[in-house]
Amino acid sequence: MKKFNTAIVGATGAVGAEFLKLIEERNFPFANLKLLASSRSAGKKINFMGKDYTVEETTENSFENVDIALFAGGSASKIFAPAAVKAGAICIDNSSTFRMDKNVPLVVPEVNPQAISKHKGIIANPNCSTIIMVMALKPLYEISKIKRIVVSTYQAVSGAGREGMEELKNQLDALANNQPIEAKILPVSKLDKHYQIASNALPQIDIFLENDYTKEEMKMIDETKKIMEDDDLKITATTVRIPVFRSHAESVNVEFFDEVTAEAAKSALEKFPGVIVKDNPQEMLYPQPLETSGKNDVEVGRIRKDFSVEHGLNFWVCGDQIRKGAALNALQIAEYLIEHWKEK
Repeated sequence: MKKFNTAIVGATGAVGAEFLKLIEERNFPFANLKLLASSRSAGKKINFMGKDYTVEETTENSFENVDIALFAGGSASKIFAPAAVKAGAICIDNSSTFRMDKNVPLVVPEVNPQAISKHKGIIANPNCSTIIMVMALKPLYEISKIKRIVVSTYQAVSGAGREGMEELKNQLDALANNQPIEAKILPVSKLDKHYQIASNALPQIDIFLENDYTKEEMKMIDETKKIMEDDDLKITATTVRIPVFRSHAESVNVEFFDEVTAEAAKSALEKFPGVIVKDNPQEMLYPQPLETSGKNDVEVGRIRKDFSVEHGLNFWVCGDQIRKGAALNALQIAEYLIEHWKEK
């Protein structure tokens, strides 16, 4: 099998570290591996698969002879993804920079793999919460077109990176030792104002926009329409940060144009790749963030009829946002590219 020169931009962050784990787990066919990060991390040593790699500072000249560039997210994408494309690499970007660009495919491989072939050098990885939701929506959409979606998310602090996880840990330690609580990270906003996340829930993820929705909420709305290729979808979202380290949960209410029974929904979801149905109320069996952390599949449960509308269903979905919501989804895109690789 042909092997590919691969670069990871943001290799020292949470998503970058997950890229490395998954590359080893999935036996990703890399030839040379280049680990890139900001100047602060340049020179750091990372041992991967028995070899020491030196992290290099990302520059516009970092992508010579790179076939696939995996961007872990952040502001680096806007500067360096075009440079990577110019050097001949295909970029899979986990930031929000290019997601709504009409010339950039926004892809969840199980949902819309056909979009990958339309790329012009950059393929966007959707928002983590969007990925987790559309994994459950797609098999249901195949039964009946969807009229309206109401989603509320319960998102882990790891969505704010390692700093968010460290803040929760520090606050829990302080609570346990009856010490003062310091809040320096959450929520991420334009204001220098932060709230305690331990023993709390923050109905703000990312900044507020002029319409009083947060940027995270609008990502879910706009990205879902693009991925599902349905601009008529009516979607509303409320996104909440909760004191969980890893794995997001979402409560989703869906109104269809035609009748979709809970039994039909379960059957369709069970057959869909990357989805596990965990739904047995009598046995108190349902998805939980703790049980999906570190796993690749999205779990769906609490599937039940919504009696308030003619054709409605409720369900609960959990997924590891660092895996399927970020690094795994990007790597699956890369694997699809490799499977359909055409020499330049």
